[in-house]
Amino acid sequence: MPFKLTGFADESERSLDGQVATLREVGWSAIELRLIDGKNVCDFDDAEWAETWGRLQAEGIKVVGFGGQIGNWARPIDSDFSKDIDELKRVAPRMREAGTRFLRIMSYPNSENSPLARDAWKQETIRRIKELATIAEGEGVILGHENCSGYGESEEGYLEIVEAVNSPALKLIFDTGNNSLHDNNLQVTWDYYKACRDEIAHVHIKCAKPGLDGGDYVACYAHEDPIQRKIIQDLEDTGYDGWLSIEPHIMAAIHAGKDVDDSGAARKVWVDFAKGLETMVAEIG
Repeated sequence: MPFKLTGFADESERSLDGQVATLREVGWSAIELRLIDGKNVCDFDDAEWAETWGRLQAEGIKVVGFGGQIGNWARPIDSDFSKDIDELKRVAPRMREAGTRFLRIMSYPNSENSPLARDAWKQETIRRIKELATIAEGEGVILGHENCSGYGESEEGYLEIVEAVNSPALKLIFDTGNNSLHDNNLQVTWDYYKACRDEIAHVHIKCAKPGLDGGDYVACYAHEDPIQRKIIQDLEDTGYDGWLSIEPHIMAAIHAGKDVDDSGAARKVWVDFAKGLETMVAEIG
């Protein structure tokens, strides 16, 4: 296979034991960490992290990234910035310990209660991310901006941030389904991808298709979304040799409070999604 495969296993099982077992079922040995038993790993205290990292080491599981909360849907532009600084400083030493490059961030949705004018929103976003990037440079980690919530949810916004921040510690985590799901249109994902291809350091795989009777787009499997093969083929053609990290969102959507249960249904979906992606990648390779 031309790519390395991993995923957010918290969309399969809540517990670390369950997430490790899911990875074993598909034959993968890497994970992108986010929630364990409903708690974000970036909020773990030292003892919780030591236990988690010890277990992963014992299982031979590599940590590819941390699904952080900086600038995400729950931390708009008027949120307490000190929380973001604290999170970065807390997690960076753990990233180095685990040999992990990427801390996923977003770029501060505008305030719902007191929205800023676009230029003011842009300037405050840039101020915050520039300060975070300076810290990240010193810590030797990368802030991976996901094309999701915030000023950088569009390619134009993201490129404005990149130009202004001008830091090697800020790169793009490209999610192959966010824009499609937000705008009910597959073309917008391809447009973002093409405009920002040179910035991509990590890839999340999420897929989308029109809902019933042509309604709002819903998450789906890779073979149901033609933009996935197009993007993966282009990644192959342009020399991307990093990770493809699955985030199916079919049975779980963390931002919407849709968590997995104990029925095993989410795990089956995750495994099926993983195997479907493997098939597509093998065909392309």
